[in-house]
Amino acid sequence: MDVALANVPQNLERIGRYIAEAAAGGAKLVIFPECAATGYCFESADEAREYAQPIPGPITQSVQAHCRTHNCFVVFGMLEADGDKIYNAAVLVGPQGLVGYYRKVHLPFLGIDMFTAYGDRPFAVHQAGDLRVGMLICYDASFPEATRCLALAGADIVVLPTNWPPGSECVAQSTIRTRANENGIYFAAVNRVGTERGFPFIGMSSICAPNGDVLAAPTGVNEEIFYADIDPERARRKRVIRVPDKHEVDRFGDRRPDLYAPLLAAHSFRTPRQDHA
Repeated sequence: MDVALANVPQNLERIGRYIAEAAAGGAKLVIFPECAATGYCFESADEAREYAQPIPGPITQSVQAHCRTHNCFVVFGMLEADGDKIYNAAVLVGPQGLVGYYRKVHLPFLGIDMFTAYGDRPFAVHQAGDLRVGMLICYDASFPEATRCLALAGADIVVLPTNWPPGSECVAQSTIRTRANENGIYFAAVNRVGTERGFPFIGMSSICAPNGDVLAAPTGVNEEIFYADIDPERARRKRVIRVPDKHEVDRFGDRRPDLYAPLLAAHSFRTPRQDHA
């Protein structure tokens, strides 16, 4: 999807139109890009604040109405207003309303992420019908710990609304497949297209299977709906038997957490704001 910067009504109208089309095509979970409701390339917190809304709020209520009409679940990106803070958020909405939402944890020095607060909510898995859904946003996919946390929490699929600009091709081509394979889960990365304040976006979305195979992807860099079938039981079978009694793989059972202590060691946490002050 292309996104109109600072034009929430237009974006919501188009989101509603695409929900209807995707649901007519059989989709039970419809995923939109990062900041699909608001746009991304704001140049200050003050500029963005006008378009940020609380969760739940008018934006989520608008999407819920379409979910109720078409009996489906939707993940989409928006800017969340919470007091004097703005968060880059991904929201899961269903026919009955808000299911859950996530605040972006890893923030690059780009677009609105230069001005949003760091996500402070734990990685969590939410139920969308029979499907267990975990949410991340864009840059989060470059940190394997984030996806692993969701997989360990029982996610069948991790969805990644994203705004990949040029320079992100390797992540789109390789990282998404790797995150799916190393956790034995489905992974759906949904990027935007078009240009916003001089930044072009590369598309290259994909839905990957638990073995890393690409199940579906768009054919170019134009707006497009693409579909894949998800089997939750496949994601829940962590022990893969390739040759009985000769070749078996268990991505979780074969871990060695006793040797992972360096991952929990104290480290220096710095922010993009400090780096570029």
